[in-house]
Amino acid sequence: MTRRTDGVRGTTMGKMRRFGLMLVAGSLCLGPLVALAETQIYDARTGKWVDYDKKKARQLYARNKQLPEAFRRQIVPFRTAEAPGTIIIDGNQHFLYLVQPGGQAIRYGIGVGREGFGWAGIVRVGRKAENPSWTPPAEMVARDPNAAKWAAGMPGGRPDNPLGPRALYLYVGDSDTIYRIHGTIEPWTIGLDVSSGCIRLNNEDVIDLYSRVDVGAKVIVLMQGAALYKGV
Repeated sequence: MTRRTDGVRGTTMGKMRRFGLMLVAGSLCLGPLVALAETQIYDARTGKWVDYDKKKARQLYARNKQLPEAFRRQIVPFRTAEAPGTIIIDGNQHFLYLVQPGGQAIRYGIGVGREGFGWAGIVRVGRKAENPSWTPPAEMVARDPNAAKWAAGMPGGRPDNPLGPRALYLYVGDSDTIYRIHGTIEPWTIGLDVSSGCIRLNNEDVIDLYSRVDVGAKVIVLMQGAALYKGV
């Protein structure tokens, strides 16, 4: 089975990929049941699907100074029973949908957690911040020397701050999940599995999203094969 989605598709690795099958987000799965999806984009010049990996993504961004069209912000038809203002994240396809009235949504391209860091669940926007400070979690400090020097926190507003200009902090009840929706200093990574679990948008898009989303907004994260978030 193959499904085309506006020039982007996710494919599972290994045997499923060889037979042209694709992963369809839409359920919350417990545990690492399958590998996370890889991304492919449709090349209209050749009529073929091509792997959209870190190398190709950076090459295309350097050449075009923008993301592939499918990952650019746009209004799309969207059927859901969720109320306007709800955020629905399709981690496999690398899209974030902000539900709008009238059967529509604003769709943003996103980067998601790399293999082993993907998650799924239902959370909420607990707070928002402009020019957020960045404090890497203890696990990142332990494994990443670059993060370790900022263990006490990096001030917001710096051009090298990984959270970019805006951040939406994701909570379960009154507890911070440590996951955020935020900007990025690496815009070419939109459409890839690259983060430690946070959802990243390019900076223009996260500013737009931030202006439209209220504290308390429901956030549904779908990623087939990912772990269900603890506590949800």
